Amino acid sequence: MSDSRIALDRAGYALLSQTLTECGRNAVTGAVRVSGRPGGCFHLRNGHVVAVESPGAPGPEALLLRSGRVSAEQWDVLLGEPGAGRWPEEGLVAHGYAGAAQLRVVRMMALQDAVFAVVAGRVERVEPLTEWSLPPTAVAVGEAPLRLLQEATRKLTALAALPCPVLPDRERPVPAPGTDPDDERLPPVRRELLTRANGRRTARDLAFLTGRSVYPTTVELARMLADGLLTCLDSTTAALAIPVRTPPTGMLCPVRPRRAIGQVVRPEEAVPTRPPQPPQPPRELPRREPGTSGITESLASAEREAGWKGFFRLRHRIWSPDAGT
Repeated sequence: MSDSRIALDRAGYALLSQTLTECGRNAVTGAVRVSGRPGGCFHLRNGHVVAVESPGAPGPEALLLRSGRVSAEQWDVLLGEPGAGRWPEEGLVAHGYAGAAQLRVVRMMALQDAVFAVVAGRVERVEPLTEWSLPPTAVAVGEAPLRLLQEATRKLTALAALPCPVLPDRERPVPAPGTDPDDERLPPVRRELLTRANGRRTARDLAFLTGRSVYPTTVELARMLADGLLTCLDSTTAALAIPVRTPPTGMLCPVRPRRAIGQVVRPEEAVPTRPPQPPQPPRELPRREPGTSGITESLASAEREAGWKGFFRLRHRIWSPDAGT
């Protein structure tokens, strides 16, 4: 892994990567608990990751319910049916609320998003679980652990390349002065985020509220900060500790230390600033052909993607070997 990857928690990432790689090499079936912030749990079958649960990212149920795809009343009825369990997939399909392929896409989206949330945070300890049962939201065909971790680090590097990078659980933006959340010229996604951003909610909180994945929500907040639609009342917006290679020299940008909101910075701790530079055009989020960030699809509103068409569009990207996910 090159130095241009995340520098948020190198030791924790190395521990997680080593543990999951060994599980894959030994074809382990079981679970690995990751303690930290937000932490999570990796479920493996024959060395492949088939489910990841983390308080830092919405699970499949939250993606269905809070996005409006399935109402709370419909969900309660399904859970009350015999043999429904915690994930009433058969009922969802039987009642026409979702198709089997669509639900597979939702589960895979939640799995990949949870890996991103774990890697974007702090890993303190990684340990196997002695008592374990496979969650009902596990996918049939799992992913190689190393591939999942590499994709998560690619997403973090893409975030760092944006003009105003943020982290899922750090910044709490508010609408910038003069910004109208009801402006019809804004896309529905931005209007909704402007309405819900109140200075107390992080990208993770907004993802749960809107029923969207945490990664594309974080990217959209970063772009809205760069466009002047949002602002942060604290000074942590520009403190994302991810070194980024700046072409053409390849030199690393200085890494700013993490601080709590409101903490005073002593003069000797200040990061040296560069001389003023002429304004540069904003950089676009790095993409790979045919495009693998999932931002457009995951952030699409329920109205625009009515009838689950949006999830069908995701299916090829998630399962195709060329999609990089």
